[in-house]
Amino acid sequence: MADNQNTLITSCCIAGGGPAGMMLGFLLARAGIDVIVLEKHADFFRDFRGDTIHPSTFQLMYELGLLDEFLKVPHQEIIKFSAVFNGITLQIANFSHLNVAKPVLGLMPQWDFLKFLQQQAAAYSGFKLVMNAEVKDIVRENGRVTGLTVSSDQGPMQITADIVIAADGRRSILREKAGLKVISSGVPIDVLWFRVSRLASDPSQILGRFNFGKIMVMLDREEYWQCAYVIEKGGYEKIHQHGLESFRNDVVQVAPFLQGRDGELKTWDDIKLLTVDIDHLETWYTDGLLCIGDAAHAMSPIGGVGINLAIQDAVAAANILYNPLKEKKQINTELLRSVQKRRTLPTWFIQKLQITIQNNVIKGRLAGKKDIKPPIFMRLINLFPILQRLPGRAVGIGIRPEHIHTPDTRSSTK
Repeated sequence: MADNQNTLITSCCIAGGGPAGMMLGFLLARAGIDVIVLEKHADFFRDFRGDTIHPSTFQLMYELGLLDEFLKVPHQEIIKFSAVFNGITLQIANFSHLNVAKPVLGLMPQWDFLKFLQQQAAAYSGFKLVMNAEVKDIVRENGRVTGLTVSSDQGPMQITADIVIAADGRRSILREKAGLKVISSGVPIDVLWFRVSRLASDPSQILGRFNFGKIMVMLDREEYWQCAYVIEKGGYEKIHQHGLESFRNDVVQVAPFLQGRDGELKTWDDIKLLTVDIDHLETWYTDGLLCIGDAAHAMSPIGGVGINLAIQDAVAAANILYNPLKEKKQINTELLRSVQKRRTLPTWFIQKLQITIQNNVIKGRLAGKKDIKPPIFMRLINLFPILQRLPGRAVGIGIRPEHIHTPDTRSSTK
């Protein structure tokens, strides 16, 4: 994989050690392909990441023969998804009827999920993860992307690869350097991200709370609640001007059981702004380079589906690319186009669903209308439990789920 101290040669170079990058790196290495994954941070520990493990991901772990081991990683499991509207609890999704190995929605800190993938990938000699490696630019030869220039702890590096994968998130450097066109959709929300302690007496997991014109999502991490307080797009400065005490009061109003713990938000440094985008690339690829995950399509945090789509992208890319890579064939644009074609419909469907929810469920409630009743479709879903299977399917599986078709070279050599 190397020809000198500062140059690496590999079959596939993946920029970004998030769910898409790590899953693709693992699957290709498992299939006998040399892979280098570049992660610009020193570790995986960051709060601004999706924590949901969807039923489709549990199914992939089953197909990989890793489900039992994966379930040992600390996590919480949700069979039914609820939301609270002004004190009224509505049941809006049920995962128990899904035909998968583990029909639940899991909550697992993303750093634990990525560490698990790293541990599995490390068993294959072709896998290399380089931390503290920040991509600076792409390298082209005769118009084709043939590698990357990278800043790392070991100094400047150049990586030459048969295919470069951009899995470097919604602010992708690679898609910018490649000149790929981004198409944005209007998003009326941003999110304030913070944590407060959790008590044994707290209510059970209810993800969405819509109270008094305010919206908050709360993720149970056993020792604390990870909270996402939804605000109007660009509304952070106004909230900041009203003062921290006013914001604490808003938090308690939407989740009254947090009374007394709002003082844990001591300064604005305890509250982080997460800018929400929904966008997608017109074309996910250029000759020698393919974008997947958030680099190809940034999602809203609604439903936590971004991580699910990213993982599904990775599986689709692995299924399509591993055999040509194994046979040392050039990865042409037709192959890359087939990855985008495979993943366009599920991406379009989820983004349209998120935009519909934002415009019809969230937007009016952020406009100060405090007595709005739950949307009629949510009341119907709550009234007729069989209808809860539909959002359960949409969130938990989506349309066009991917399955593992790549081989395990360790198994084949036993």
